[in-house]
Amino acid sequence: MTITITAFENSPDGGRGLARDMRVRWALEEVGQPYEVRLLSFAAMKRDAHRALQPFGQIPTYQEGDLVLFESGAIVLAIAERHSGLLPGDANARARAIMWMFAALDTVEPPIFDHPLLKILDRDKPWYGHRLQSLEASIRDRLADLSRHLGDADWLDGAFSAGDLLMVTVLRRLNGLDLLEAHPNLAAYVARGEARPAFQRAYDAQRAVFAAASSG
Repeated sequence: MTITITAFENSPDGGRGLARDMRVRWALEEVGQPYEVRLLSFAAMKRDAHRALQPFGQIPTYQEGDLVLFESGAIVLAIAERHSGLLPGDANARARAIMWMFAALDTVEPPIFDHPLLKILDRDKPWYGHRLQSLEASIRDRLADLSRHLGDADWLDGAFSAGDLLMVTVLRRLNGLDLLEAHPNLAAYVARGEARPAFQRAYDAQRAVFAAASSG
């Protein structure tokens, strides 16, 4: 059965591989599964046909036969459970890898995701400065804790797993910012993730969409 995912027709990430379909592309590349991509405009994302797959009108979605999924973390977990390569065989290690998936999306990502949105949408608000300080303090706290845990290890818990895949995609949003570079071990961790051949294939595929949209 062919796997089909959805992605932005013209991504707002500027071709930097930050849109959340990147996580799904990377996971599929890691496990060696071919897939097709259906590109959507912002208008198409809000139409009934797409909302039947994704009630909130977002991307990505995942279709394989009669299975339809949304939410990038849930999709990556389903891929990891169906195909070898992203979850350990040992039950305890497997549980810890899934734990790190949740940590990436529920604990580390929220302030990192909100940080650029605040600068774009709320810069003229009277509470902007206070909110910015609060978000950056939260990010620093999360990064300090994560850096302490990682130490000089290559990955979060032994071998590379879906937990690392999601954590790297979250931390990539801070690339080039002092917030990440204050922790050399985390910057190196992100670089290791980006150096993986599967990441490079996924990144090139997503960037090609942006390049085609820009040239058109």
